[in-house]
Amino acid sequence: MEQELTRATVDPKYTWDVTRVYADDAQWEKAFEQVKEGGKAFAALAGTLAQGKEAILHACQQYAKLNEQLSGVYCYAMMKQNEDTTVAAYQALLGRAASLASELAADSAFFMPEMLALPEGTLESLIEDPAFADYGAMLKGMLRMKPHTLSAREEQLLAMAGDVCAAPENAYDMLTDADMDLGMTRGEDGKKTKLTDVRLLTFLGSRDRAVRKAAYVNTMNGYNKFGNAIAAMYAGQVKADLYQAKARGYKSARQAALYPDEISEDVYDSLIDAVHGGIGTLSEYLRIKKEQLGLSVMHLYDMYVDVDTGFDIQLDIEEAFDLFLKAVAPLGEDYVADASRALAERWIDVYETKNKRGGAYSSGGVYWTTPYVLLNHKKTYDGLSTLCHEMGHAMHSFYSNRTQPSSKADYTIFVAEVASTCNEILLSEYLLKAYEGNKQARIMLIGNLLEHFRTTVFRQTMFAEFEHKAHAMAEEGQTLTRDSLCEMYYGLNKLYYGRACKVDKEVSYEWMRIPHFYSSFYVYKYATGFCAAVALARGILSGDAQKLAAYRKFLTLGGSMPPIEELKVAGVDMSTPQPVCEALDYFAELVYEYRQLLSGEQA
Repeated sequence: MEQELTRATVDPKYTWDVTRVYADDAQWEKAFEQVKEGGKAFAALAGTLAQGKEAILHACQQYAKLNEQLSGVYCYAMMKQNEDTTVAAYQALLGRAASLASELAADSAFFMPEMLALPEGTLESLIEDPAFADYGAMLKGMLRMKPHTLSAREEQLLAMAGDVCAAPENAYDMLTDADMDLGMTRGEDGKKTKLTDVRLLTFLGSRDRAVRKAAYVNTMNGYNKFGNAIAAMYAGQVKADLYQAKARGYKSARQAALYPDEISEDVYDSLIDAVHGGIGTLSEYLRIKKEQLGLSVMHLYDMYVDVDTGFDIQLDIEEAFDLFLKAVAPLGEDYVADASRALAERWIDVYETKNKRGGAYSSGGVYWTTPYVLLNHKKTYDGLSTLCHEMGHAMHSFYSNRTQPSSKADYTIFVAEVASTCNEILLSEYLLKAYEGNKQARIMLIGNLLEHFRTTVFRQTMFAEFEHKAHAMAEEGQTLTRDSLCEMYYGLNKLYYGRACKVDKEVSYEWMRIPHFYSSFYVYKYATGFCAAVALARGILSGDAQKLAAYRKFLTLGGSMPPIEELKVAGVDMSTPQPVCEALDYFAELVYEYRQLLSGEQA
C-alpha cells in the first residue's frame, strides 16, 4: 500500500513557507487585532466625507490599507487550515478570519453610500485628480454600482449577513474535506487502497477498466449517501445568492454575479450556444477515443483514461518544474528568472498529505509577499500541466502586485484563468515541437490537449449551464432537492456526452462533488479564459514582438481596468463570440489531425 505522507513526514522544502506572511500564530493574532481596531476606526469616519477632498482621500487610503491587511489575515488562516483540514485550531482561525471579513464589511458599509451621496460630479472629478490615482478603479467601480447600492444601514445589514450566507459553503467544505470517508477501492495491484477525491483522477486514468469503474462508482455513491444534506447545502447557497441579488435590485442572481465585472449576460449565453454547436465535434473525438481503447461502449468513467501510445511523461516535481520553465521561455528571460524562484523559495506546497485540502490553487492575495501555490502533485502529465496552470496564476499575481498599488492589484476572476491556461497551451506546443518526429508522443500530446478542451471548454460550460438552470429553477419558485438536481444534471450529461457515451445513472450524483458550485457563476470563466488563452498563446508563439508585449502588459494590469478591456489590451475581444468560435475551430482541427495520425499509424 502506498505510504501516506503527513505534515510531519513530508520534506519541508516541498511545503510552502507561510512565515513570510506572519512569523507565527502570535503575529497573526496581532494582525487580527489591528484589523479589528482599524475597522472600528474606519467606521468612525462615517459622516465625515462631505468635509472635502482630504477627508475622502484619507478614507480611501484607510479602506485600501484595511483590505490589504485583511487579505493577509485571511490567507494565512486559510493556508494553515488547508495543510490539515482536521486541525481544530486552524479551523477556528479560518472561522475567525471569515467573521472578521464580515465585521469589516459591516464597519465599512457606510463608505460607498456616503461616497455616492456626494454632490453630482464629485467622484468624476476625483477620478481625474492625480492624488486619487491609486483609487481611480475603485471610484469608477462605485459609480457603476450606484444603481445597486443601498443606504448605509441597509449595506451594513447585508454585510452582517455575510457569515450566514457563507454557511452552506463552510458546511460543504468541512463535510467533503474532513468528515466524508469514501472508503477503500482496489488499485491495479489488486490491493485495497484508500479512496479520496484527490486520488479519483489517478484511478480514472487506470488502463484497468475494473479499477476506474470501481473508483468512479464508489465515489459517486459515496457522495450520494450524503445527497439530501448536500442538496440542502447547495439550495442554501442558491438562496443566499438570490437573497443578495434581490436585495440589490438585480433581476437575477446571474446578473448580480456578472454586473460588477461589466460582463454582459450575452457573453454567458453565447458561450453556451457556441459550445452546444461544438458537441458534434466533441462526440467525434470521443468516438475516436472509444476506438483507441477498444471498447464497444464508452462509459463516462472511460473518458479520463490515457490511451496507451507507448509514450509517457512521468516527472518528479524538480523535473516538472524545469520543464515548466522551458515551456514558458517564449514569455521572456525575465519571466523565466522570476518564475524560477518559486520552488526554491517555497511558494509551493507540493505533495498530498493526510487531510490536506484536495485539488490545486494559487493565492496571490497577500500583497506584501510572494504568491502561494497549493498542489497535490503526481508524476503524471496532468501533474505537470497543473503545475504550469497554477504557476500561470502565480506569475499573474506576482506581476500585478509588483506593478499596481494594493488597491488595484487584485484582478477579477474573469481574467484569472487566462494566464494559467496560456501556460498550459505553451506547454502543449513546446512538447509537440520537442517530439515533432515521434508519432506516439504526438498522439499522446494532442490527445491530452483534446482532453483539456473537453474538461475545460465543454465540461466547465456544462457546469455553467447547471448553475444557471439551478438558479433559474429557484427563481421560478421550484424547490431544489436531491432528485430535481440529479435529474437536471443527468439530462445535461446526456446532452453533452450522450451521442458517444453510455450515460450511467451514477453521474447524476457528480454535481455533489463540485466545490466551485459554492462560488456561484465562476466556472464559465474557465471556458472563456481557455478560449482567450488559445488566441493569446498562438499569438505569442507566432514570434510577433508586439503580441508578446501586449500579453506581458496584461499581466501587470491587476484590477486597474474592467476585465473585458484588459483582455483587449492583451489582444482579444471577449465581448464577442469570435474567440470562443475560433477556439472550437482549433479543437476541430486537432480532432482531424488526431484522426489522421491514428490512421497513419494503422496504415
